[in-house]
Amino acid sequence: MTVQGTDELIAAYLESLEVERNASPRTVSAYASDLGQFSNWLERQNLDLQTLTYRNLRGFLGELDGARYSRRTIARKLSSVRSLFAFLVDRGIVAGSPADVVATPKLPTRLPVVASTETIAALIDAPDATTPLGLRDSAILELLYAGGLRVSELTGLNAGDVDFARGQVRVMGKGSKERIIPIHTIAAKRITEYLRTGRPRLEKRAEDALFLNRLGGRLSSDGVRRLMKRYLEMTGNAYALSPHALRHSFATHMLEAGADLRSVQELLGHVALSTTQIYTHLSTRRLQDVHKNAHPRG
Repeated sequence: MTVQGTDELIAAYLESLEVERNASPRTVSAYASDLGQFSNWLERQNLDLQTLTYRNLRGFLGELDGARYSRRTIARKLSSVRSLFAFLVDRGIVAGSPADVVATPKLPTRLPVVASTETIAALIDAPDATTPLGLRDSAILELLYAGGLRVSELTGLNAGDVDFARGQVRVMGKGSKERIIPIHTIAAKRITEYLRTGRPRLEKRAEDALFLNRLGGRLSSDGVRRLMKRYLEMTGNAYALSPHALRHSFATHMLEAGADLRSVQELLGHVALSTTQIYTHLSTRRLQDVHKNAHPRG
């Protein structure tokens, strides 16, 4: 690759994210926003991306801190810059990364939101199962919780990815890693009902997607978020739950019911066990609450 300007190098990196690493449009857009801000800072400071030092980079983080960005946001922006430099090193454009010696801001522990089983049951039962969209939405909500899927994994499903004979779904996770997720009979029944009487009424052209939108195309992740918000409002629930909260709830409820951590890790598609261990903290906290409230000497 020939020597290029900052914006061209960032564009090449974003293209590699999309093409080589199969990143979602949402992920590419987030990186583009962070690196665009970084590029503007470089221009204002009259600095060159290819000769940047770690001291220069600390100046960028200092400006973000002065602008009162949260530690989590600063850490995310640093991660974007770090990924960019890893790409430049890999392509031989720079000899080393100044981001390697810049410490990530220490983040406060933030436990995921977990809904009760009663809240989830009311949410899943909220759609009107007499309509095509209601059948679709019921199947979506059930599958999100039953399989602990990421919303991007759910919207990426094709109709042929569901194996009813084995009671499982083939999912394409992060980094194009495939995994097989078992689903219980209730989820299989809701998907079957949607495929039999809901999807045919939504289909307007040849489309492989399992879940279709009103126009007959593949339902988007934002579409899933909107429908979930609508049903939460219908149930009068105060929770500001996202589709990802159903994944958190699935993992926590599995551990509380006695599932081992390794199995939950495989079901969620986590590469590192440490990522899954956050759910043990949730389970422990709930046990402490129960002990405090129920113990005769509590």
